[in-house]
Amino acid sequence: MKRVVLFFAEGTEEVEALTPVDILRRAGAEVVIAGVGGTVLAGSHGIRITADIAADEINGGDYDMAILPGGMPGTKHLDASCDVERCLAEVSAQGGFLAAICAAPMVLGRLGYLAGKSAVCYPGFESCLEGASISKSKVCRDGKVITAAGAGAAMEFALALVGALFGEQTEEQVRRSVLA
Repeated sequence: MKRVVLFFAEGTEEVEALTPVDILRRAGAEVVIAGVGGTVLAGSHGIRITADIAADEINGGDYDMAILPGGMPGTKHLDASCDVERCLAEVSAQGGFLAAICAAPMVLGRLGYLAGKSAVCYPGFESCLEGASISKSKVCRDGKVITAAGAGAAMEFALALVGALFGEQTEEQVRRSVLA
């Protein structure tokens, strides 16, 4: 079974977090929501989310993918978290996928994961994508890194994550089941 960790902090954009959780679970992934700064957190629009586990309890070596949803100030909390940084390094070291949407690709940029890669983010954060070539796509996959522009691209982002983990056939099955 494919295992995925998604980090959620106070001020995270709910759509960018919950859409990938839902779509990846439909595809058969085990998705764990890791709370940064607590386990009961309010998103950027006041929706309370109860995380499955605290971020400091995550062992990135157990996961095939790590996801950073955007939103403010959620992205700043993710960027400041040593637990997020450690997990990204562990997932990357074992050849797993790193994914971020909206403002959150800035975290990947600061940590060097976007160097020499194509990436996209919410308009205005491009200068934070250190070393990246900025894509005009709403969703961009370059090797083991997947980025997306924002909440409006959340479904396409989630489906791209399914494709990366399970292949095109599963991505198309899930796409048909939700966009019929």
